[in-house]
Amino acid sequence: MAVRAADLQTPGRPLRAARLRLTGFFWSHPWTKALLLLGPPLLAFGLVYLASLVALFVSSFWTVNPFTTEIEHAWNLGNFRTIFESPAYRTIAFRTIGIAAAVTITDAILAFPLGYFMARVARPRTRAMLFVAVLLPLWSSYLIRVYIWRLILDQDGILNWTLGKLGLGSVGLAYSNWAVWIIFSYVWLPFMILPVFGALERIPESLLEASRDLGAGGFQTLRRVVLPLALPGVVAGSIFTFSLTLGDYVTPLLAGGASSQFIGNVVYQSVGISNNVPFAAAFATIPLAVMAVYLLIARKLGAFEAM
Repeated sequence: MAVRAADLQTPGRPLRAARLRLTGFFWSHPWTKALLLLGPPLLAFGLVYLASLVALFVSSFWTVNPFTTEIEHAWNLGNFRTIFESPAYRTIAFRTIGIAAAVTITDAILAFPLGYFMARVARPRTRAMLFVAVLLPLWSSYLIRVYIWRLILDQDGILNWTLGKLGLGSVGLAYSNWAVWIIFSYVWLPFMILPVFGALERIPESLLEASRDLGAGGFQTLRRVVLPLALPGVVAGSIFTFSLTLGDYVTPLLAGGASSQFIGNVVYQSVGISNNVPFAAAFATIPLAVMAVYLLIARKLGAFEAM
């Protein structure tokens, strides 16, 4: 990339020569170009996301003065002690994690057969129609979908009306943990279907043929070939369903009853009602810690390669 002397002496060529030098520098130092390209977004990520997490973690060790309601910057473990010693807060934490796990398992069970049909059985036109059907609910508002399910599960809703016409009585699903579980499973189902479909589509047909040639039946091929290869896609989808359920507070607020409080509801009430930001920060670290452990496990299972 050497620049000739005649180019430097020709009028109008200095800018071109500088450009050539700069191009040659980037060509011989590719990491410099990558650093300039990734530097601004990484800086924004560090300032906006990581800095906010650090601020959240630090403020969780502060307290609120009960008389002046001012935040006291005195380091202590009082907020965490309150969470772990209070049966009510422990119940809320276990309920949040338990329903998040139940939603994840439910979506995995529902998504796998549909993803397999889309990836291995359906024709291109049918596959396109199924893609539209899976993604169509995402085009509507989250709140609209929650309110629709409230109308379905309400005591005088469509579900109980239908069961009454069939002579089967009624079910009390409205404003309960069952309603929260059903709505979450429906809302986050597309986030499980797409990674599962991608993992199943990438399975080579030659492996399935080899399994059949070796005498394996359909169930054996599913258990020993398809499921192990599709597991990273299932785990990748579970990251979305588990984390989104873990941090949500709108659905428990709108569709759950008094016994359906989630961690997000306590955080919202601590900030917006009681103005106890340190306690809210301490409670918010629980889902963060759970997701950190979950992501480590997912990484071991190869979920990030399936995303």
